[in-house]
Amino acid sequence: MSINLPAWFVWAALSACFAALTAIFAKAGVRDIDSDLAMAVRTIVVALLVVPFVLVAGKWSNPFVLPMRAKAFLLLSALATGASWLCYFRAIQIGDLSKVALVDKASVVLVLLFAVAFLGERPSGRDWIGILLVLSGLGLLVMRR
Repeated sequence: MSINLPAWFVWAALSACFAALTAIFAKAGVRDIDSDLAMAVRTIVVALLVVPFVLVAGKWSNPFVLPMRAKAFLLLSALATGASWLCYFRAIQIGDLSKVALVDKASVVLVLLFAVAFLGERPSGRDWIGILLVLSGLGLLVMRR
């Protein structure tokens, strides 16, 4: 029996697995150092890995000739990523990873809401029910017992 999964699903599932490992490794990494320094080291390592990969794959092009709209949104994305990582690293340094990760996953709900507001996406009724279930689950998991 063969399961034919869409390519986007495979990549998204791999992303989720690596994100989970990222959280575990980051929590262990911030145990003895400042969270901002830890994030800076992580960012440098990511750049040292991704830039050569893009070069070797033959995907590099001059970033200065990219369309202005693309550059503006990539800059905004980078700023949002940096802010997210700074907050995340601080949170995992002072809190339980299992709790921080749950709150962090509220981003799933925010992505849907922002996609509706800013990108004009129109989720189905089933999508909205799923988001309500995610929110309900998050609420149950983060409530004090």
